[in-house]
Amino acid sequence: MWLNMIVASTILSTAMQIDWNSILTLIFWALFFLYFFTDLPQKAQFMRYERGVFLRLAVIEGLVKESIAKVKSYLARLGLANADKIIDSSLENYFAIEPVSIEPTDIIKRLDHIISTNEDKFKRDLERFAQNIDRDRLNNIAASLAVTSALYTVFKILRHYYLLGKKFENWILMMQLYLLLPQLIKELMPYVKAVETFVKGVPIGDSAGPIVAFKLAGLAPRIDIEEDTVYSVVEIEGRKVYVVKARGPGATVGKPGKAVAKIAEMLNCNVARIITVDAALKLEGEPTGLVAEGSGAAIGDVGPEKIEIERTAVKCGAPLDAVIIKMSSEEAIKPISKEIVDGTEKAYQVVLDIIRNRTKPGDNVIVVGIGNTVGVY
Repeated sequence: MWLNMIVASTILSTAMQIDWNSILTLIFWALFFLYFFTDLPQKAQFMRYERGVFLRLAVIEGLVKESIAKVKSYLARLGLANADKIIDSSLENYFAIEPVSIEPTDIIKRLDHIISTNEDKFKRDLERFAQNIDRDRLNNIAASLAVTSALYTVFKILRHYYLLGKKFENWILMMQLYLLLPQLIKELMPYVKAVETFVKGVPIGDSAGPIVAFKLAGLAPRIDIEEDTVYSVVEIEGRKVYVVKARGPGATVGKPGKAVAKIAEMLNCNVARIITVDAALKLEGEPTGLVAEGSGAAIGDVGPEKIEIERTAVKCGAPLDAVIIKMSSEEAIKPISKEIVDGTEKAYQVVLDIIRNRTKPGDNVIVVGIGNTVGVY
């Protein structure tokens, strides 16, 4: 009897082992077939990526709404009853179409005309909405709206590609968005804080150039020369230095290139040197506030203002120096940090050194502080 039970148990165990082996083999071949001969893995990946992109787009949309709320609150504090109309208008109505580039003749003039037309339209409409607001506050409103509009535009573009990928079940496009969005979110978050910074009129990292100009000009009178652009004349060890910057303390970058051209024309091109000072994007691993010196026009312009400085330097035969204060893109739009303030002092000393050692008494020198002059007189 015991022998029969042992035999039966052995047979049963063998049968179960055979069944499990068969089941595992069946599962393996089923998975093999599904993985290599169907698109189910891609569909699963697509669903995962689509969900991830959707959630991250919601974060960016939240940043846009937060930015709009801050601008609306600022406009309400200024007593503007039509805040919604101002914001809606700035988000959708102002864009510039690039000029034809296949024919490069006078492309810079055409580009400058388009940019100026768009800016003028925006400022005129803003002045109409915000009457009895002084120029500096108007510039702060314009800068806040520009930041909000940039955030909104980025969100619309990302949403477009998300919906496009979802519509055509393009999992490669969805995967690219899924991998790109975390970095974009980190880069966009400071823009929301930048709105509050412009509202308060606090200097930002990009104000480094105007701060150096302020150090040079001191309390010398500011003379209007171009729209939202001023210059001061100071004497440094026998040299007459024309210091150009945007007119503060409102948030504006002015038109430094045109100002340089006008000053050179006023001096009959008797210019010994042109020095530009600006914030510059640092590489990862480089310290914030690092000051470097080179040649050329240090200005982050799309073309018109930069080429004005370059053409003036060539026309007058004036060497063109560039002094830059390095920072990250995030630090450029955040309230200015101690490292950048220290960098402006170093840049100021570099500019003084250039004036002392590369020009002689009696020379005319133009120094241009490039950047947003918010909070800097």
